[in-house]
Amino acid sequence: MDDCEETRPLLVNDEHTDEDRSEQDSYLDKVKNGKLYIATFAAVLGPLSFGFVLGYSSPAIPELSKIQDPRLQLSTEEASWFGSVVTIGAALGGLLGGWIVEKIGRKLSLMFCALPFICGFTIIIAAQNHWMLYVGRVLTGLASGVTSLVVPLYISETAHERVRGTMGSCVQLMVVIGIMGAYITGLFLDWRWLAVASSIPPTLMLVCMCFMPETPRFLLSQGKRREAEEALRFLRGPDAPTEWECARIEEAYKNEEQSFSLADLKDPGVFKPLGIGIMMMLLQQLTGINAIMFYAETIFEQAHFKSSDVATVIVAATQVVFTAIAAAIMDKAGRKILLILSGVTMCVSEAVFGVYFKLTVKHNNSSLASLLTDAQGSLAEQPPTDLAWLAVGSMGLFIAGFALGWGPTPWLVMSEIFPTRVRGLGSALCVLTNWTCAFIVTKTFQNLMDAISSAGTFWMFSGLCALNVIFTAIFVPETKGKTLEEIQARFKGTYQR
Repeated sequence: MDDCEETRPLLVNDEHTDEDRSEQDSYLDKVKNGKLYIATFAAVLGPLSFGFVLGYSSPAIPELSKIQDPRLQLSTEEASWFGSVVTIGAALGGLLGGWIVEKIGRKLSLMFCALPFICGFTIIIAAQNHWMLYVGRVLTGLASGVTSLVVPLYISETAHERVRGTMGSCVQLMVVIGIMGAYITGLFLDWRWLAVASSIPPTLMLVCMCFMPETPRFLLSQGKRREAEEALRFLRGPDAPTEWECARIEEAYKNEEQSFSLADLKDPGVFKPLGIGIMMMLLQQLTGINAIMFYAETIFEQAHFKSSDVATVIVAATQVVFTAIAAAIMDKAGRKILLILSGVTMCVSEAVFGVYFKLTVKHNNSSLASLLTDAQGSLAEQPPTDLAWLAVGSMGLFIAGFALGWGPTPWLVMSEIFPTRVRGLGSALCVLTNWTCAFIVTKTFQNLMDAISSAGTFWMFSGLCALNVIFTAIFVPETKGKTLEEIQARFKGTYQR
C-alpha cells in the first residue's frame, strides 16, 4: 500500500510533464521567428562593436609606434598598455552592467552601453596625447564589458528553446566578425579613420534598439504583464498564443524568491550555476587563446607569408568560419559535446605547439624577443627540418577548436543557468572573472615564458585544456532544448523528465 502511494505521485508527474511537453511543442510550432531574428540582430550589433574594439589595436599600434608626433608616438610599453587597458575597462563594465541591467532593464542597458562606445572612439579620433588614447580605450572597454553581460541575457530571455543556442552563439560570432572587420578596415584606413568606422556599429545599435521590445521575463519581474504579452506577441508572431508562455513564465517567477540575499548562496539553484559560470569563464581564458594570438604574426612570417597584416585577417576569418559552424549546430549537437570536442582539440594542438617550440628554440630561459629570434634563426639554419608547417597547422587547429566550443559556449551557458533574481549579479561575477583573468594572462605571459620556457608554457596550457574536458564532463549541464525555467529546476533538483 505504501509503495503504491509512493509511486502514484511519480506517475502523475510523468503524465503532467508529457502533457506540458506536448503543449509546449504545439505552441512552438505556431511561432514565427522573423521578428525575433530582427531583435537578435539589433542586440548583436553590440558584440560587433566589441569586436571592433578588440581588433582596433592590431592595425593601430604599428601606426602609432611610428607616428612622427611625439605626443602620440607609443613606446613598446605604452603600446602594451594601449592594447591591454581595454580588459580593465571591460572588468569594470561587467560590474556596472550587473547593476544597471537589474535597475533599468535589458533594453535600456544596451542603449546605454552604446554611449561609452561612441564617446570612447570620439576621444581616440580627437586624441592629442597618450592619455586621450588611454581614456578612449578604457571607455570602449567599459562598454565592451557591459555588452558582454547584457547581450547574452537579452537574447536568452527573448529567444525560445528551439533557437536559443543558435541565437546565443551569434554573440561570439559577431565579436569575431568585428575583429576581422577591424583587421580588414585597418588595411585601408589610418588609425583615426579606423576609429570613425568602429563607431558605426554602436551608433546603429542605439538606433535599432529604440524599436525593439524589453524582454518579457524582465517585464514580468516588474509586474508589467500587459507589456510582457505585447513583447511576446512581437517576438513570437501573431499566430502563437502568447498568453500561455506568459503564464508559464509568470508561474515560475512567483515560485521563486523575489530578491537576493547572502542566505541564497546555500540554495543549490544559486551556488551551483554560480560556480559553473565562474569556472567556465576562468577556464576559457586559461586555454591560452591570447598566447596563441600573440604568436600568430611571427608564425606566419616563419611560414614565409609576406604580409603579416593579411595573415591576421586569415586568422580572424578562421575564427569566423568555425564560430559560424558552432552557431549553426549548437541546438542540434548540444553544448556539452561541443565543449568536450573543443577542449580535446585545443589540448592536442597546444601539446604539438609545445613540441614545435622545444625543437626550434635553443634557449629555454630568455626574453620573449630572443625566443622569437632564436626560433626564426634555428629555422633558417636548418632548412631541411623546417617546422613552420607544424606551427601553422597546430595554430589553425587550436583556433578552429576554440571557436567551435570554448569561444561561444561559456557566454551562452552563462545567460541560461542563473535564476531571474541573481541573473544580473551572477553574470556580473562571470564577466568580471573573465576579463580579470584575461588581463592577468596577457600581462604575465612574458614572465611565464621566462620562467618555464615557451614549450613549457604551451604544455601547461595543454594540461589546462585537458582540465576543461574533465570539468565539462562532470559539472556542466546540457541545456539544449530546455526552457530557462527547466534549467533552473534541474539545479534545484525539482526537474521532472
